[in-house]
Parts: sequence; C-alpha cells; structure tokens
Amino acid sequence: MPATTVPTAPTVLTARALLLDMDGTLVNSDAVVERIWRRWAERHGLDADEVMKVVHGRQGHASMALLLPDRPMEQNHADNARMLAEETADMDGVVPVPGAPEFLASLRGLPHALVTSADVALSTARMAAAGLELPEIRITAESVGASKPDPEGFVKGAAELGVAPAECVVFEDSAAGIAAGRAAGMRVVGVGERAGAHGPDALVRDLRGVRVEAVGGGAMRVYVP
Repeated sequence: MPATTVPTAPTVLTARALLLDMDGTLVNSDAVVERIWRRWAERHGLDADEVMKVVHGRQGHASMALLLPDRPMEQNHADNARMLAEETADMDGVVPVPGAPEFLASLRGLPHALVTSADVALSTARMAAAGLELPEIRITAESVGASKPDPEGFVKGAAELGVAPAECVVFEDSAAGIAAGRAAGMRVVGVGERAGAHGPDALVRDLRGVRVEAVGGGAMRVYVP
C-alpha cells in the first residue's frame, strides 16, 4: 500500500501585536545586499563569504564594528551613510518574499509595526520596489541608539503599539533579529532558511500560508503552517 502523509497541525501563537522585520522577512533584498557588501569586503581586503555571515539583520555600522574592530566608530558611521545611499539607489532584484503581500493585507486594522535596521529612505524604497504596503508604525535605524541584536527596536515597537513585549510576536529571518526578539521577551517566528539555525519558536519557509485572525478582546491568533 502507498504510504500516507499525515498533515501536521499548524503552530498557533496568541498575541496582541506583531512586529515585522523587513529584509529577508517581507522583502527579499539579498541580491542587493550581496552586491554592496561583497564590494565593501573587497575594498577592505576581507573574505566576502565571512562578511556575509555577519551583515544580515544589523545596521551597517554595527557590522563594520565587528568586522573592523580597530577602526574608529566615526569612520564606520560615515562608511555606513555611503553604503545606505548605494543600497537606496539599487533596487535591482528587490522582490517580495512569497506570501508577503497577502500577509500584510491580512493585518490591516490589526496592531503591527515594521522594525527594521534600514533607515527611512531605504525601507521606504525597498517596500515600494517590492510592491508592499508600509505599516503605519515604523521603527527604523533613526529610531534607535543600538542595532539588533540589541532589543531596543522591538521594545520601542511594542511601546508605540501600547502592548507589553510578552504579548508580541516577532517575524524575523536573521540571527541578530531573532536574538533581539528573544532579548525583548517576545516569541519569534523565523522566516526562511537563515532563521532555522537560530532557534525561533516556529519556522516557515516564507509567508505563504501564515494566517492571522482577530479573536476579540484585542487578541489575535497567528497560525504558522
């Protein structure tokens, strides 16, 4: 007899707000990130593959501080400003993560915020290039004093929404972002291959099939296939 496949039940998380990373979670910008950071690695005589293991999820100056620990931070900030301008001018290959348009549409009227290491210009340009609607509440690089994996951005996102951190669910793809969500006391849904190695509470390949429904009393249920 042919083997039968038993469908697995979805993970169900209850929350009062969702906090969404952008790059790798809603927007696939890997093509641009690879181009920009591999050029940067070459300029500084660094192994590009090793650089790529560090940069996802962090603000650029924070990545540079790890990769060039002896360089003054003011140089990192100046370099980061140039890199952000390069990235904002390069939208070639920026596309939505599968399921992201439908997922964001399902959140209309529900408490959610974008929490990204990109600045306002870059996040606005990338969401537009991917054809995605910008959440009304956005925590960007300008909003925080510390980059992920510091939890500041997620804590600020929860505060903007008026929700306790423990009642938030984070969607993230990177080691730094997952660590930030956990440090904020939040549950984390990992999105994509990068997320799997970093112990999220639930893991999805992309956003297809993720469902959110309001259940009354300000709560919502998040169904993760």
